[in-house]
Amino acid sequence: MDEETIISKLNWFYSLELNQVDLYTAQAHAVKDIYLAKSFARIAMIEQQHVDNLAEEIKRRGGKPTSLGDVVSPLLGKAAGTFSGLLGPRMMLKMDITLEEKAMQDYKNMIMQVGNDKRLFDVLWDNLIDEDLHAAWFANKLKELER
Repeated sequence: MDEETIISKLNWFYSLELNQVDLYTAQAHAVKDIYLAKSFARIAMIEQQHVDNLAEEIKRRGGKPTSLGDVVSPLLGKAAGTFSGLLGPRMMLKMDITLEEKAMQDYKNMIMQVGNDKRLFDVLWDNLIDEDLHAAWFANKLKELER
């Protein structure tokens, strides 16, 4: 994979992660359950770490994090978070699981294409594992709410 393609794909992840930060922040404000609110806020912080790590990797490669992502992704994330909050915790968690699963698939696909770039490989794996943990937490909480 050439550098231009790598930077383009990293910007895709950068935008996705920005979206997730604002999505989970909005969801934290939309729910009344303190445990859910605190959990969404914590997950948003982890997603912000992903944003920061991706921005650093993009810059290290001579690219620039997409300014379109800086504007559009937070707006979409906030809107989706506010809207999903109106649907209630169960639907919110179902939507979040779907989003995390998509992110995981995208990360897996890129990991298979990065070759011997250990630093990039590690950044992608760290983000993939966090997304997997978020999906598992969401699924577990959903199961609990459905009892």
